[in-house]
Amino acid sequence: MRKYVIMGVQGSGKGTQAALLAGDLDLVHISVGDIFRWHVKNHTKLGAQVRRAVAAGELVGDELVEQVVRDRLQQHDWNYGFVIDGFPRNRRQAEFFLESYDIDGVIHLDLPDEEVWRRVLARRLCSRCGMDYNLIAHRPEVEGRCDVCGGELVTREDDTPDALAARLRDYHDKTDPVLELFRGKEYVATIDARADKTAVQQAIRDRLGLPPYVPAQPS
Repeated sequence: MRKYVIMGVQGSGKGTQAALLAGDLDLVHISVGDIFRWHVKNHTKLGAQVRRAVAAGELVGDELVEQVVRDRLQQHDWNYGFVIDGFPRNRRQAEFFLESYDIDGVIHLDLPDEEVWRRVLARRLCSRCGMDYNLIAHRPEVEGRCDVCGGELVTREDDTPDALAARLRDYHDKTDPVLELFRGKEYVATIDARADKTAVQQAIRDRLGLPPYVPAQPS
């Protein structure tokens, strides 16, 4: 069983890299952001709380994040392990995580703030099926329309300049100390996240001693 934490600032590719790693190694990918987006889309009580925070230009509270992660991990559907992104966000959460789970490695995707701005403000989301796009690396065939379902591509509610600036401040204030804690107790693999997704995934495998990454061939 393998258990990994993947950390990085907004736009560093945490979700993409976690999904590639999980899919190849039969791990469960636990994405805090995806869980919140599901609740918002399905108009749950938790989703309403997330919506209010986003509308106010605030970050989702740490306690709510902890609740979501605890509930998800208690499902125990991760027979071969998991890779989690979006958690822990502060030192207290990191200490809880270290006490509760035997982590095999922490993957830190390192990305300069100026590159974060460039990437995040280019992101788009299909309003119908939820497919992710990035106008830098993954443009749709038809401008403004999803290749899969034809739905309208929109900017995520929390991908505004003000919200991004707040997230960057929060990340550096809270998450940088988490990395220091992990470096003292766990193996941290710091990866340059500026490369393309295939190169980043291979660098992760190399640092963690995992089998090489073989990209899926188009059918």
